[in-house]
Amino acid sequence: MSIQTVILAAGQGKRMHSRLPKVLHSIAGKPMLGHVIAAAHAATPDIKPIVIYGHEGQQVLNVFERANVKFVEQAEQAGTGHAVMQAMPHINDADRVLVLYGDIPLITGATLQKIIERTPEDAIGIVTAYLKDPKGYGRIKRNSDGDVIGIVEEKDATESERRITEINSGIYIVPAASLKKWLPELKQQNAQGEYYLTDIILLAVKEGMDIYTVQPEFKDEIRGVNDRAHLAHLERTYQRHAAYELMRQGVTIMDPERIDIRGNVKAGRDVTIDVNVILEGDVVIGDNCTIGAGSIIRDAKLGNDINVKPYSMIDGAVINSDCIIGPFARLRPGTELAKEAHIGNFVEIKKSRIGTGSKVNHLTYIGDSEIGMRVNIGAGTITCNYDGVNKHQTIIGDDAFIGSNTELIAPVKVGEGATIGAGSTITRDAPAHQLTMTRKEQRTLADWVRPGKNKNEKD
Repeated sequence: MSIQTVILAAGQGKRMHSRLPKVLHSIAGKPMLGHVIAAAHAATPDIKPIVIYGHEGQQVLNVFERANVKFVEQAEQAGTGHAVMQAMPHINDADRVLVLYGDIPLITGATLQKIIERTPEDAIGIVTAYLKDPKGYGRIKRNSDGDVIGIVEEKDATESERRITEINSGIYIVPAASLKKWLPELKQQNAQGEYYLTDIILLAVKEGMDIYTVQPEFKDEIRGVNDRAHLAHLERTYQRHAAYELMRQGVTIMDPERIDIRGNVKAGRDVTIDVNVILEGDVVIGDNCTIGAGSIIRDAKLGNDINVKPYSMIDGAVINSDCIIGPFARLRPGTELAKEAHIGNFVEIKKSRIGTGSKVNHLTYIGDSEIGMRVNIGAGTITCNYDGVNKHQTIIGDDAFIGSNTELIAPVKVGEGATIGAGSTITRDAPAHQLTMTRKEQRTLADWVRPGKNKNEKD
């Protein structure tokens, strides 16, 4: 017997007021459906989940075309029971079916493992929770012995039923054979005129099947998203949990409410992250690093003892130990800094290697370059790497000194120990250990008069 997960992701999400299907709206930079698929894989790693898609389905297929899932279309959205019906031809009678939802993005593999393990193979399991404000959720009905006897949707509930605080998350595990028998018996006699999956509970009770309930690890784990306010609430919930997980690993986060983690982050000891930092993709941060306020780090690897000053962006770069970056620096994909390199304010580096101890401190663009060790690049320097069609490389040898406001027209080489005079435009290779410059002679015109403003001209 295996566990077959079915993820319901066909709804329109009218309250999102969006052309985007609801399940494609993001939490932590990833579509909600992506989070649910990940949880399903964590709980049942050897089974490919079935995703029921429908409204604007091609968008869903496009986003998840490489996902390890099986797609089944629900051409007409006629309720949760109808959605599960679409999956049943693809499920063996001997299986158990785990039902999830593409708009409940924070469900964890741990909670899914709990419901799987605590529900006998011949019983139904439900994830429920007790909420102070259960508005919007179906309520769990129990008898005097505490046994589950039904689920009532809020729109169909009486006043006394709405006072019940135990809510139905909609997450079930059910024997497939029973599900195949019950689904055709569902009726549309309810406020929404839909086939409710919740009605299988009444059918199970009639047959005397045992019904088990489990609670999630945290309550927001089973909250659904109906509008953008719900989405924002779960975004901050996700970020809070991610921040506390990093703090438990030894990271100091100055304000856990002002950090965004949108990927997989591994951090060493004694890392300090200031406010409004965004970490995206796969990020590795070594020991004793400081990340300044407002910085963005994406798909990057930082070694030990790195000081990223405020409002810097590191994207697809590898930073070795003891480097200083920023403030307001931008390191683009393909950049590598050797140890003790300094990249300063308003400097952009693209697809270049900066050697050990080299400094690029002010108002500079370095692209498609190999910079040696202990090189000093003055303010306002640019490598002119693009001729309108192709990119070309600039190579600067060890211990070179590039004066301020220099243009290096690639392809070009600056030799080891060479000096380039400030304000030069270098179009040919500059020899090692020599001064190269293209400066014209300075002149002063003694009889020149600064133009005056026309008295009749208005400001």
